[in-house]
Amino acid sequence: MNSLGPGRILPLRLPRVCVAIWGTDAAEMFDKAEAVVRDNPLLEFRLDYLKQPASGIMRIRRFAEIHPEAILIGTCRRAANGGKFRGKLKAQIDLLMKAADAGCQFVDLDIQSAEQLKTADFEKLRSRVGIVLSFHDFKATRNLDGTFRRMLAFPADYYKLVSTANTLADNVEMMKFLQNQSQRHSLIGLCMGEQGIISRVLGVRAGSVFTFGAANPGDETAPGQVTARSLRDIYRIEQIDQATRVYGVAGDPISHSMSPLIMNTAFRRESVNAVCIALHARKVDDLMTCVEDIPIHGLAVTMPYKQEILKYLENTDPLTAKVGACNTVVRSQDGKLFGFNTDIAGVLRPLEQRLSLPGAKVLVLGAGGAAKAAVFGLKERGAEVYVMNRTTAKGQKLARRAHARLLKRKELKKASFDLIINATPVGMGNGKQSLLAEPEINARYVMDMVYDPVETRLLKLAKERGAHTISGLEMFTNQAARQFEIWTGKPAPIIEMQSAVTNALAAVAAAETARNGTGKTRKKKSRK
Repeated sequence: MNSLGPGRILPLRLPRVCVAIWGTDAAEMFDKAEAVVRDNPLLEFRLDYLKQPASGIMRIRRFAEIHPEAILIGTCRRAANGGKFRGKLKAQIDLLMKAADAGCQFVDLDIQSAEQLKTADFEKLRSRVGIVLSFHDFKATRNLDGTFRRMLAFPADYYKLVSTANTLADNVEMMKFLQNQSQRHSLIGLCMGEQGIISRVLGVRAGSVFTFGAANPGDETAPGQVTARSLRDIYRIEQIDQATRVYGVAGDPISHSMSPLIMNTAFRRESVNAVCIALHARKVDDLMTCVEDIPIHGLAVTMPYKQEILKYLENTDPLTAKVGACNTVVRSQDGKLFGFNTDIAGVLRPLEQRLSLPGAKVLVLGAGGAAKAAVFGLKERGAEVYVMNRTTAKGQKLARRAHARLLKRKELKKASFDLIINATPVGMGNGKQSLLAEPEINARYVMDMVYDPVETRLLKLAKERGAHTISGLEMFTNQAARQFEIWTGKPAPIIEMQSAVTNALAAVAAAETARNGTGKTRKKKSRK
């Protein structure tokens, strides 16, 4: 244990996650704190979120008495400096003093307020409580060293620098700063924004004492903040160390990707010291900079980069070259990148468990990357493949390349198939749309690559027609399982992987139904 003064006894190692707690009133704030403190004893009370910040002081005192194990940070940031408190500097400092007296071991004081304080007033605050001196840049990541020099004019227990990531490379800049300075100073550093997830997870490895997480979905206190439970359970942040291998799922958009969940589930189940992070790459060059500098040991690549990534690869397997799209990248020991297309395995594995593919008559709907994987994979297995696409020219081009046949929509009602595969995003996110009408579904099996919802409109219509259905969840799980095998050389725990996604999708659907009562249409999501 170590001490920061009378009554402030702290463990030698703080938890790696601080849960930021807020509420519309004090009762709500402390109900949230009660719900998380046993799993996560490091808490930040955002007093500036309260309509009457002083109403939280008595609650802090009571909470600290009931939970002596808790490590509490009191924060009352003024609106001018990115918070919600509308009072003046004196009122801010008075509230921080009262929070310290009530039981907070630390208070967060922004550098702008510190610079306005008289030296005597700063020293008075510091004599009574630990100081987390903070700086927030809500626009960019820039001049971290210069900002830190400015902060070092004030003695503090921890220096907290928070910037905004506009590129993936901004995370690298933050982590290099942490690596350079954390040996001499106690730092907390991270990037806000969707692109800042890398620093929120890996910053602790680079030298940040801890990071911040939300109490619940919807309780975020900063852009890009994820829940404390996700940081602990999905990303296993308490176990991340220098030997942890980093993998990513890259695309634009990527915020709703299930790949980090399914991959981190597999890593945990097989005791692999690795973590998978969502990488929102607006430009492929930015992505590759990140891959090189972190370094990242493998990528799951989704739209729109499955074709563009090919020019950065040393080599690919022959079938990936035929398809002309790569969704899986692995980094060799010498740093070279090799590409594979596991969408092919995602399609073939579920099918081969149900029917004989040689000679099977198969219709593939679509002509994009997923359709190409299905068409070329099925042709490799000896199937008789037909392609139908909204844009005839694009469908014809794929059919010619793969030595398949083009089918026009008007021919569909008279045709029958062993299998129909939807390789388009139609039906994603709401399940109310189907590319085919019921009379057009003449097949023994129907597979939909869309996995959210698990039962799409197409699959419902197929069931009504008496066809056997295969959900996109199986395709998604099997392609992810093959990625895991390529990355680790281990058999994938496919049952646990599919269960994790099933449970997550069910939780999202339940939350949305509770929120709006109808399960209204959602925005389309990234398939990966």
